[in-house]
Amino acid sequence: MYEAAYVYPDGDSTTARFAHAAGAAGYDGVVVRAVDGAGRRSAGGPAYDAVRDAAGVDVVDGAEVVAPDPEHASGAIGNLRPKHTLLLVRGGTDRLNRFAVEQERVDVLARPMADDGDFNHVLAKTATRNAVHVEFDFGPVLRSEGGHRVRVLQRLRKLRKLVEKYDTPYVVSATPDVHLRLRAPREMKALGEQVGFTGDWIEQGLEAWGELAARNRRRRSESFIEPGVERGRYEKDD
Repeated sequence: MYEAAYVYPDGDSTTARFAHAAGAAGYDGVVVRAVDGAGRRSAGGPAYDAVRDAAGVDVVDGAEVVAPDPEHASGAIGNLRPKHTLLLVRGGTDRLNRFAVEQERVDVLARPMADDGDFNHVLAKTATRNAVHVEFDFGPVLRSEGGHRVRVLQRLRKLRKLVEKYDTPYVVSATPDVHLRLRAPREMKALGEQVGFTGDWIEQGLEAWGELAARNRRRRSESFIEPGVERGRYEKDD
């Protein structure tokens, strides 16, 4: 299982600190969500191989496009896709949500229900067709209270119904921006069970980050040509 974190300078903890915290919590890896906003390049990060070896967990380089509209997001996708293992687009508006699920180059639609964003059956079917994973952000559930927390839960439950009905791929995160906000897999599963999700469902969403990373690393290898077609050695018949 993997968690996707905002590391320094987008968050308050370094990649190394997050990686060590993730390993201690029982994760197999951590996805670095390097934010690419207007006028600023993606953070990129330190030497992930060294961090990976020191912490004993996988470290996945990711980029999250944060743009005011699809027009700005489109240019960022073209620039960042070849450079990062995982590419996310932050939603939160109807236009950005629709744009993200229509892009085969996008791995994850991040935080689709934030701000004024909504998600419907058309977007769910489009995301399924293009294999764009939809993120369930449990950060606000953990870090808010009262009426706001209730509204967040209502929107997450609505999103789950759509994802399950149309078999839409999804990921789960607590969107931590400091290592102290990282929650262990068992805590995430317990939270899910308390708010109407199952532990297995939460676990599948945490595992999906690692599955995406493995798929994209394979596709970027020299042996990959297209889905189902790879270069390789062939045995000769005797």
